[in-house]
Amino acid sequence: MPDARMLDWISKKRNGETLAEQEISALIQSYTRGDIPEHQMAAWLMAVFFRGMDSREMLALTRSMVESGLRLDLSKLGCPRADKHSTGGVGDKTSLVLAPLVAAAGVAVPMVSGRSLGFTGGTLDKMESIPGLRVNLSVEELLRQLKTVGCAIVGQTEELAPADRKIYALRDATATVECIPLIVASILSKKLAENLDALVLDVKVGNGAFMTSLEAASDLAQNLVAVANSFGTKTCAFLTDMSQPLGFAIGNTLEVTEAIETLKGGGPADFKHLCEYLATQMLLLASPGETLPQARAKISGLLGSGQALERFSRMVEAQGGDPRIVDRDSLLPRSRNQYVVTARQTGCLAGVNARSLGIASMSLAAGSKDPSAGLTVHRKIADWIEKGAPLCTVHYNEANVPALVLSQVESAFQIRNEKIISPPLIKQIIEG
Repeated sequence: MPDARMLDWISKKRNGETLAEQEISALIQSYTRGDIPEHQMAAWLMAVFFRGMDSREMLALTRSMVESGLRLDLSKLGCPRADKHSTGGVGDKTSLVLAPLVAAAGVAVPMVSGRSLGFTGGTLDKMESIPGLRVNLSVEELLRQLKTVGCAIVGQTEELAPADRKIYALRDATATVECIPLIVASILSKKLAENLDALVLDVKVGNGAFMTSLEAASDLAQNLVAVANSFGTKTCAFLTDMSQPLGFAIGNTLEVTEAIETLKGGGPADFKHLCEYLATQMLLLASPGETLPQARAKISGLLGSGQALERFSRMVEAQGGDPRIVDRDSLLPRSRNQYVVTARQTGCLAGVNARSLGIASMSLAAGSKDPSAGLTVHRKIADWIEKGAPLCTVHYNEANVPALVLSQVESAFQIRNEKIISPPLIKQIIEG
């Protein structure tokens, strides 16, 4: 028999009415316990998708999702705690670099991450492509690793924001992902449960992100910063470009390899720059005594010296993975076949449909089913390209490249016979 209260909450939100904090709290508690069936929760999510929430509802939803589980007690670590969250983009593997990099700078990073959502890859899926590595740590294991290593990249435990764990999967299944109130509550319920001193948010904007316009991305970032700061967590947000893939690799093990290259001081210029930029901001927020030049120099030095790479190796080993991957990428899964897509004309690369490339990578089973599959992009917007030059390599294990994937990849690159200006990587900064 349908829950009468839930029918009322669905109707109210469908009609554009505001739910009281007590109503939202009761809704989240009931759904977390399993008292509300999936189809009713799906209807409520769709009503929120179309009708939205005001700032008080958003704050109440976030608080209810945080309080659905426990908050980590990190008081005994004896060092500041910080984390970063990205709203998701094609080729975004910054978490794999930032966690060990910032930990090497003396800041604990308890990074609770998610899986692939829509056309974007998930940090946990990338981590699990490392042989033997576990992301499902208990709270006790997580705390122990933070004490010994200083960082961890893990999935949500049963204790941390369990409401978000259920809602996250339902949003993906009901096409309610691109909804600002739901995004805010989902992101912050995990992060605020970590009991952080500081939080840096990387809000992606462009065709390869959920927020395709600068206006929508700015709205999301402002709401995220306002809600997080209301909980007492120092927070800032950066709107960063996703009009093309970040770096060159798209796909789990391909992205792990690129992250390792960056931890060694190399890697694609745009990806390395973003990692250094975000890591510097995490250090500044978490350690107010640091000046900007000091923080920037420290982060750059940790990458160049190999200390960040060593911290990554320790993190991998602590979570059951094979630390030898930092020197032997052959230990990671590799696809059997490759197909190179080349330019059909000479000109300047005017645009890249990152979303199409993300969808193509997912179609190749670049998620958990086949971590070795994916794409390697060879060009950036504004590059001059000669006819026949490589644009993208498809990594696959089937007998042939699926025709749909090939079509998606080929149509993703727009070449024109005119000069193009490369888009700025950092588009906007939003501080509390």
